Amino acid sequence: MANISATMVKELRERTGVGMMECRKALLATNGDMDEAIKYLRERGISKAEAKSLRQTKEGLIHSYIHFNGKIGVLLELNCESDFVARTDEFKALAEEIAMQIAATNPLAITAEGIDPEIIEHEKEIAKNKAINDGKKPEIIDKIVEGSIRKFCSEHALLEQALISNEKKSVKELLTESIAKTGENIQIARFTRYALGE
Repeated sequence: MANISATMVKELRERTGVGMMECRKALLATNGDMDEAIKYLRERGISKAEAKSLRQTKEGLIHSYIHFNGKIGVLLELNCESDFVARTDEFKALAEEIAMQIAATNPLAITAEGIDPEIIEHEKEIAKNKAINDGKKPEIIDKIVEGSIRKFCSEHALLEQALISNEKKSVKELLTESIAKTGENIQIARFTRYALGE
């Protein structure tokens, strides 16, 4: 078994934001291999985050973002479990990043399920007619429509969107990472986007 020093635990804590005991456990489980310990914590953190997503979020903050040109603004309600987490700089930075995402992408809803069914039906009809006009075989049209709707939802449902700051990560993944770091459930409750003249 590897000898786990306090310095190693401290380094892992700084790199992951996870508690000291969890960091020590991860280093013990991976024989002191720092990269493996990070992987171990991420795997555990994400599964922990999913379990936490069922817990109630009665605290949080209302965050406002006004774009530099003064023509787009966002009001966002971001919830967590405790006032302690809501007051942290990390939570405020998360709210700012999500608000900037909303300002830039103008999502229709928080989740794919939240998008108005009429809009989804309209998009299905467009995708189906396009596939027919493109001469696609009838047996693959349903798959084409399904793919088009998946793409539409990934562009118009906030949690499904790729981050404007890092296209390799979705808004949902950003939230999951924050849940793992804070140890609390975090939920986007609602948002309103304002654009001048709209």
